[in-house]
Amino acid sequence: MLKDIGVQIIAKCDGLPLAVKIMGGLLCQKDKKHREWEMVLDDSIWSISGLPEELNHAVYLSYEDLSSCAKQCFLHYSLLPKTAVFYRDQIIGMWVSEGFVHGNSDYLEELGSTYYKELILRNLVEPNTQYVDQCVCNMHDVVRSFAQFVARNEALATCSGETNIVSKLSGHEFLQISLESKGSESDGLDWSSLQAQKTLRALISVGYINIKPGDSLVHFPCLRTLHIDSAHVVELLESLHELKHLRYLSLENTDISSLPDSIGKMKFLQYISLYGCEQFLKVPHSFVKLGQLRYLNFCGTSIEGIPRGFHALTSMRALHGFPAQVDGHWCSLEELGPLSQLKHLQLDGLENITASSSAAKAKLGDKVHLTDLTLACGSILGYDGLIKEEDGVSEEEQQKIEKVFDELCPPPRLENLHIRGYFGQRLPRWMMSSLDVSLSSLRILFITDLACCTQLPDGLCRLPYLEFIQILRAPAIKRVGPEFMQSYHQHSPRPSQMVAAFPRLHKMELIGMVEWEEWEWEEQVQAFPVLQELMLKQCKLKCLPPGLASQAGALNKLTIYNVQGLISVENFPSLVELELDENLDLERITNLPRLQKLTIQDCPKLKALEDVPALQRIILTDEDMEALPEYMGGINPRHLELYCSLVLLTSIAAGQSGAEWDKFGHVEHVKAYASEGGNSRKWYVLYTANPYSLETNVSHSFMSRGTLTSFEDGQRFESLFKMTRKNFSYICSLVMGPSMEDMNSYTFVDGRVLSLEDRVAVALRRLQSSEPTESIASSVGVNESIILLVTERFVDTVWEQADHHSSWPDSSEMDKIKSKFDKIHNMHNCCGVICTRHIPFGPNWDHEKNGSTLIQVVVDPEMRFRNIWLGSAGMTQSSLLHDSALFKECVKGDLLNGSKLNTALDGSEVGEYIIGDAGYPLLPWLLTPYEEEELSDFKTEFNRRHSAATTCALKALARFKDTWKCLHGETWWPANLETLSKIIYACCRLHNIVIDMEDDAAMRSTKWRNYSKEVRQLANEDAVRARDMLSQYFLVV
Repeated sequence: MLKDIGVQIIAKCDGLPLAVKIMGGLLCQKDKKHREWEMVLDDSIWSISGLPEELNHAVYLSYEDLSSCAKQCFLHYSLLPKTAVFYRDQIIGMWVSEGFVHGNSDYLEELGSTYYKELILRNLVEPNTQYVDQCVCNMHDVVRSFAQFVARNEALATCSGETNIVSKLSGHEFLQISLESKGSESDGLDWSSLQAQKTLRALISVGYINIKPGDSLVHFPCLRTLHIDSAHVVELLESLHELKHLRYLSLENTDISSLPDSIGKMKFLQYISLYGCEQFLKVPHSFVKLGQLRYLNFCGTSIEGIPRGFHALTSMRALHGFPAQVDGHWCSLEELGPLSQLKHLQLDGLENITASSSAAKAKLGDKVHLTDLTLACGSILGYDGLIKEEDGVSEEEQQKIEKVFDELCPPPRLENLHIRGYFGQRLPRWMMSSLDVSLSSLRILFITDLACCTQLPDGLCRLPYLEFIQILRAPAIKRVGPEFMQSYHQHSPRPSQMVAAFPRLHKMELIGMVEWEEWEWEEQVQAFPVLQELMLKQCKLKCLPPGLASQAGALNKLTIYNVQGLISVENFPSLVELELDENLDLERITNLPRLQKLTIQDCPKLKALEDVPALQRIILTDEDMEALPEYMGGINPRHLELYCSLVLLTSIAAGQSGAEWDKFGHVEHVKAYASEGGNSRKWYVLYTANPYSLETNVSHSFMSRGTLTSFEDGQRFESLFKMTRKNFSYICSLVMGPSMEDMNSYTFVDGRVLSLEDRVAVALRRLQSSEPTESIASSVGVNESIILLVTERFVDTVWEQADHHSSWPDSSEMDKIKSKFDKIHNMHNCCGVICTRHIPFGPNWDHEKNGSTLIQVVVDPEMRFRNIWLGSAGMTQSSLLHDSALFKECVKGDLLNGSKLNTALDGSEVGEYIIGDAGYPLLPWLLTPYEEEELSDFKTEFNRRHSAATTCALKALARFKDTWKCLHGETWWPANLETLSKIIYACCRLHNIVIDMEDDAAMRSTKWRNYSKEVRQLANEDAVRARDMLSQYFLVV
């Protein structure tokens, strides 16, 4: 029995999943006969002992079963740098250039593709699922190590940072070398280190390599393959023609701007890629002499055109990035006509074609070998997925591009089609009518940046081989109707029968259809019978169609990302994996009986998760989450992976004594993380239910409740800290992450660790108290040095973490501020009050000697500090203003540049402004009071409103002084002005935090020290006019 032999073979794999997969791939190549499988079981390779670690028995068996050509291809694959992406066409091009593929020269790529597919079938390489059609694969480290060991005498694969690279290169001559640089330029290998490799046939380099003036290619006379990616290679171009045997030349993402004209002498060149060479401008005229050229890639370059005479390159199989031009100096589309062997073609800049007759001369329909086609125009869509205002198109331009694309009808054999940047109102006729004839072999379809079409192709549903569709950014489509998925009659010798729409489609991605609101698909309409994966992203779809749940019976993965208005996901009987991200209105997930994996990120309204009995793994991500969702208590997954706030993580870290235990204690395995800086897993809790285990790097004592006596009584707490408990908790959460770096560093006198709450309370006490530090230390049971260290750490953290609490308002916030100034003080279009005060930091009031400082603030109606600037005590009020970033940004027009106030019938306008006392200069955006002795009625009214509005700044500063008594400087002061500045900024941000979170702020009217007037600058005429217009406007409103 074959089953019995198979079980014995699996037993020889020692339970290694990779070995089992490779054996499965090997057996698939064998006939299903007893003798064939028995030969694998009894192969002597299984019994070889003492093999190097790299020689895995299963890989060895599969390798020995390969043909000699396939072996060479396999070993070469292992040299490709693992962090870089190599596409199938690149790899096959290298194999052909190296001479690994033998046969008829007309079918070398097809033969190479056969070897590529064989490696996949044998599981020696694995397709990367992020790419379609198996065009990118990965090789497992075990397989890679095996192949590199087998090829060790002829090939070297090395990476920057490895030891002995130079000695390896100098001590042995290799046929193939692969270099990978992951670090900075300083980590790159010197080009001169390679010069001893006289017999080198292939050089693959990814990343920086140190090429100096004088370095060249003359030392590599045997080179057939040269692939350099992301390096500075200009110095090598002069000697490029010395590579007489070169077949493969790839200089991707490099700094070259041209190729030498001598390239026309390199008669053996078959493959050239300049992908991503943004500085590449000019193709040499000698290019058209490369008669053996099979592959050419100009994508991502800046060339305007290709020299005339291109039609002579009749060996061309793949042409990417051909720039469509009508200029007589360049090659036109007509020259593509004779290139009858083309299999892959990408035409760029088709918006430049002025006549459809020019497009017809490309004779795409006659290219019977063409299987892969990209037709591209420059996109007119912006980052938001909508048409950019400056790139709007006329009806005439739309009609012109429609006619051009009508003439670019591909042959029926086409398998892959990509339409990009098309801006016609209708799709090409060959995509809308008789599509099942014109594209009868189509398997893969990409439509990108479809700017103006309001309807998707209605014939796609009838394509018998279509497997994959991606629509990326189609802002004009608001509705997908029944015409998109109509079932149809299949014509055959037998009686006609109805066939489900999209009979072979496995995967569909609808992304960036930003105005799409409706998908009409009735429950009884048969469509998508084998659809396995569906992605919906960035649209306004209010609900999923009934037909999707009832007819897509093979659907096992659904991804929904940023779908505005979607409320529920329910009733999908076959769904195994569901990914949800940024669906802000999603409320419930129900009745998914086969769901095993659920990923939820930033779905704040989700409250119901029900009827998911097969759920095995749930991944929740919301870094603002402070409590686990209630639905966690009603589901029973085996695994929970959580990315949350540090507040929630600390509650989970408390285990059975924590508030979240009932929601996660029943889950078999929990991995919970909170981020810090760029590390998403800085803080963690790892929990296993049976046997019980809870591991965390969050200190329980640090995260426990505060123990100071001030926490015992609510009224005493608020009186002492001048804030609510809610304010205090928020401040704790703000400083929590950085404070955990040294969570066990500070202790009470009795040795107990200060918890986070204790540390925040101690720091606030120091900042808010006029007591000497030694008195505070005595009252809380902490050494004086600890008080100062904790306070300094707290100030630094607030400085770093709370910057957003003192930022300049955005436009919507500014509208609210202006509205409040208008309602409270009748100051129309006013954005704030500017004020300056001394911070007298020192044991007395001698500002000049004691390093006191000036603070300039802009205050909003609710007494927040919206802009803060510090200066030295010797500065005047006016000079401080002119030194500030506020002044410079207002002068440039970057601030106070919002909506203007129309003040008269003649259209006179006043822009946004702030107000200040007479110590400030009068500016168009800074209005001061009138100072004449006899004031007119309108000037008097202006001064009255100005004075009333100014009180908010006086009250804010009075409250600031009364709260943060450390700034009085009578009992404690920092050692330097830098620390003083941080303390002032931290206190300002804490002042704002309290206001941001309180309901009714008790405002204390404490007088501040009078500030003497400084010498004013003369007001400019625009400012005088603005103030006069505004004051006269006040009398009539």
